[in-house]
Parts: sequence; C-alpha cells; structure tokens
Amino acid sequence: MPTLQLKFLTGQRAGNSLEPERDLVLLGTAAHCDVRVTAAEVSPEHCRISIGPASVRVEDLDSDRGTFVERGGALITVQPGPHDAVTLESGDHLRLGVAEGAAFAIDIHDDEEPANVVSVQPIDSLAKHPTSNEHSTDLLRTLARVHALLGAAQDSERTLAVIADAALTLVPRATHATLILNDPDGTGTDDAKEPVYVPILTRVRGPDGQSVQPSEPVPITRSVFRKVVRERAAVLAADAPSETFSSESLLGANIKSTIGVPLWRNDAVLGVLQLDNRDRPALFDTTDLEVLGILTTNASLALDNARLIQRLTRAERQLKHENQYLKHQTQKSATEIIGQSEALATLLSQVKRVANTRVTVLIQGETGTGKELIASALHAYSGRSQKLFVAQNCAAVPKDLLESELFGHRRGAFTGATEDKRGLFELADGGTLFLDEVAELPLALQAKLLRVLQEREIRPLGAAREKRVDVRVVAACNRDLESEARAGRFREDLFYRLNVFPLSVPPLRERRADIALIAKHFLKRYAVEYGSGVLGFSQEALNRLTRYDWPGNVRELENEVQRLVIQADPDSYVSVDLLSDRVRAAGATTPGGVAATTNAPPSASGAQDQGAAQPATLKQAMDEFERELVLGALARNANNKTKAAKSLGITREGLHKKLKQLGIG
Repeated sequence: MPTLQLKFLTGQRAGNSLEPERDLVLLGTAAHCDVRVTAAEVSPEHCRISIGPASVRVEDLDSDRGTFVERGGALITVQPGPHDAVTLESGDHLRLGVAEGAAFAIDIHDDEEPANVVSVQPIDSLAKHPTSNEHSTDLLRTLARVHALLGAAQDSERTLAVIADAALTLVPRATHATLILNDPDGTGTDDAKEPVYVPILTRVRGPDGQSVQPSEPVPITRSVFRKVVRERAAVLAADAPSETFSSESLLGANIKSTIGVPLWRNDAVLGVLQLDNRDRPALFDTTDLEVLGILTTNASLALDNARLIQRLTRAERQLKHENQYLKHQTQKSATEIIGQSEALATLLSQVKRVANTRVTVLIQGETGTGKELIASALHAYSGRSQKLFVAQNCAAVPKDLLESELFGHRRGAFTGATEDKRGLFELADGGTLFLDEVAELPLALQAKLLRVLQEREIRPLGAAREKRVDVRVVAACNRDLESEARAGRFREDLFYRLNVFPLSVPPLRERRADIALIAKHFLKRYAVEYGSGVLGFSQEALNRLTRYDWPGNVRELENEVQRLVIQADPDSYVSVDLLSDRVRAAGATTPGGVAATTNAPPSASGAQDQGAAQPATLKQAMDEFERELVLGALARNANNKTKAAKSLGITREGLHKKLKQLGIG
C-alpha cells in the first residue's frame, strides 16, 4: 500500500514535509481539514486525497479556483467529483488555485514492512481456540460476557465501544485499542474499487486499569493495519523501535509491540482492531493474537449487523418523512384550483401541455397568486405524480443551512452534524422539487444548482462521491428574474436553464370572475375548521370583494375571509359592515375607479346600501331585490325558515325554492 508525503512549496511552511495520518486527507482553509492551508484562492474544503491499496488519487471538491496537477511541464485540471479524480504520481506538484493558491510536491513510496513481525495468521484460522490452556476458564467467562454485550448493542457506536473495551480486558498488556473502519457508503472510487480506512474510535487503559476515552487523538501504526488489510490476516509485530514507523507523529510514542486483527464479513474487510503496547516492557505473544481472533470472529458479525440495523433505521425514518410529505400533498391536491376565468383556463392549458416533459419550468407572478399550487398541479398532471412533490421556500431557511437542506450532509461535515441527513433532492428523487423564491439563493449555491440541473448529480456536504438523482425542478419567483440576472444579482446561465418553459400566474385583479368562487371556497373551509355556523355572503358583500384589487392576491383574500368567518355571528350571512375598511372603501367604486351608483333596489330594511352596484337588467334588479328581502327576513327571524317564510307570505317549501333560485346557502 502506498505512503504519501506532501512537501509545502508555498506559504510560511514552505520546505516542510507532512505525512498525513489518515488515508482520506481533506485540504482547505477550514479548521477541520487534515491539511489546513491559508491562501487567497483556497476554498474551505478545496480538495480531497484518497490513499487506496494500489494508488493515491485527488478529487476537487467544487472549489472556487480549481485544483491542478503539474506533471512533466503539463498542467492537468482536476474536475469536481470522484469519477474525475486524478491519480497522483511521485514527483507531481499539486496546486490549489492558480496564482495566489498553495502548492505541494508529491512523494509516493511503498509501505515499509512492520519491524520484527512475529506472526501472521490468515482470517480462516482466527476462530480457533487458543493453544494455551492457561486461564482458559476466565477467558471463556469473559468472552461469554462480551458476547452478551455485543448482542445487546443496537448501533455501530455502542458496538465499537464494546469491542475496544473487550480487547483491553482480554489482553492485559495492551495500553491502546483503536478501531479503523472502511467507509460503509463506499468512499472509495468506483473505477479503482479502493476502500478508504479511517480511525473511528480509540480506548486507552487508565491509571486504574479500566478502559477510558483518550483526551486527544492517538496516532496509529499504519504499516501494521495496512499489512492486515493487504494480506487479510492478523499481524503481530513485537519490539518495534519508533524509527521504523513512517509517520512523524509516532516518533517518541515508544511502541513496544502491536497487534492488528481484521474485522471481516464474507470477502470484505470491514476494518481492523489494532492494539498497542506502549511504555511497558511486556510484549504481546501469539496467545494474545489467538484470543483477539476469537473476539473479532463474533465482533465482525455484530458490527455488520449493527450497520444493517443503522441502514434499516435510516430507511424507516426516510419512509416516515416520505409518508408525511405524501399525506401533505394528498391534502393539498384535494383543494382544486378554483376559478372559471379565461386567464386561469389559459394557464392550466399550458400546465397540462408541459406536465409530461422533462423541461424545467419557471413560474413567475406576484406574491400570493398561488404559484406553489400551480407547481403542485404540474406535478399532479405529470407521470411523476406517484412520487413525491417536495416544496422549499428558499427565503425561509438561513443561507448557511440551505445547502444542507437541499443536498444533505454526512455526519461530521460541520459542527452540529451528528448524523447523516438526506437533502430534498434525494427526497424528491423520481418526483418534483419546487423551489419558491429562487432569487434568494446565494450566488455560490446557484452554481451548485446549475450543476445539478446539467449533470443530474448531487454531492452532500462532507461526502466524497456524487449521487445520481432524477428530479424535475420547478422554480418560482415574485420578481422579474431576467432583470435580476441583468443586474448581476442572479446567475444569467442559471436563469436561462430555469426559464426553459415560463409560466405566468395572473394576479387576482385580472381574474375578477374567480373572486366570488374563491371567497365561497375559503368560507366553507374555515366555517368547518372553526365550527362556525356562518351561512354565506350577502350579495353586496360579494360585490365589494369582487371590486377590490387584492394587491396580496389569493393569500390576502384568504386572510380576509378567515377573519370574516371568525367575526360573523352563527347562522348569519357576512354583511358589508364586517368587511375590512380597505375592502369596503375600495369596493365602493367600480374596478375602473368610477363611483358606483346608488339607485339599487332597497334592502330589506328599506334603506339603500351605499355604493351598491347598479343592476344591468330588470331581471337582475328583481333578483337582487328579492335576495335582500329574503336575507332580511332570515336575519329578523334568527334564520328560522318557517317564521321567515310566514313573514314573507309564502310557504316553507316556497322559501326553499326561492333560496335555491337566488343561490343563497
């Protein structure tokens, strides 16, 4: 297995060399990077180097100024993503950025064999009982207790802790126990098939002899664990002087002897359990190696099961999220788009035409016009309707969290990332993702969205590989996105990528014929929700609602009706005096701004409603007059239809016919 050495060619550390302790090396300006570089053109997470069994590869992490490999006078550009990773060679120069970045000289050499290897035992022989019978009863008792603890562990973290603690118990001469595991999600590149192993957990023997967590990271003897992985065997190296270990951080550790035992499942090496004897004269022997072989036989199965449980738990959690989204969308889809206007009919015709294509749709319109409802209809009419429709308002999430919300993250990707999280793109895979207020996306995130639209691949924060997604993106904005692009506030290339098929949602003032229908729809919904006995609108209240321009569009109308339902008396009709002042005042004039005439038929009380609309025909005038009489009779008789009919001089059946004829109730 190769060993990597980086020599700084720029900056304050120029001339110094560094041998990374991990096989997955992150370079950048962020504090959590393995190799932290301070330079103007270096991104927080600039690039990643993977050291595999056969090669060393570098991949760019979508850095701002790029990653380059200089080889023999030629400059190789490292493209973002593991599929385009470049294999490094000894003598290469790795450059982060162009003019004001950082540069490293690459030195790659083969691992040195661990000094004084005493024993190498293949995996197949590890489950045998120790040849020494000394203390065998205590050993079996301890192994039985460990087996019970492993069976009770329900997650990987607890399982690993049990394995490390048991190793220190079974091998009293050990001072340090470390578990090095491969990435269960396959961090290694697909083409090289090279897994990357990372130290996950370390336990040390405390002053009282008990296993404790160290106060700081403990370096490992990489040559031993690499030999374990390479040869698929347990390795015992005794009396190894510190200078034989290649990592600078091990100098002075005074490691007397080391054991590395594989954790395996079928043909796959899951990881390595490594024990060290530091600062103690006693050395490990083959009996210790055999005891650990028995431990890891059971521990390997327990770890594999714990990982399986963890994957099943994540899948179950994902299904719950999807069910919640599906229930939400089912409830929304039950609310049909209300309206009969020509403008709405034209819009819905366009929606149906584009629904079964793959093109990206940009929905523009004023705030409150129902852009999300149009996007939902687009999803419902498409072949993706059986998958998820996921909506995200880009202005509702802090900018520094929006990337994680959209693309997800891996555990440890940033402070507070305690577990893996799937982003909305993964959640909407096969379905539709609706991005509302897309103009609020930061420019850096716009670039990543553009890449997703072009390549149909995402990379969660902290992940080393990209994932393919099949998502139909529908974007929306209440501003002129083309003007935003010209002003430099929105990427022009992203605008053209989103604006493949634009849809414009008309404001409510341009579809006045729909206002009464929408108002009645909201009144019925909130009357049921609030347990109100409100019966409907008076005709003049509907007239006033229709004349108002509704600058807040459907959202403003919904809020107005919601307030009216709360204010209205039970078993009554919403009258003009309950309307908001702005609606009542604006409604007193016609849509053209001319004051409405006041020669309408008298109301049931004998007075004229100020600002009532003048009927266009005699029949309309008579219908309105009858409506006012009927509503007045119902109001005076507390909505008792028998008494109201008697006061009007008609039968109860006649009143029911009249109510149906006039569209009341």
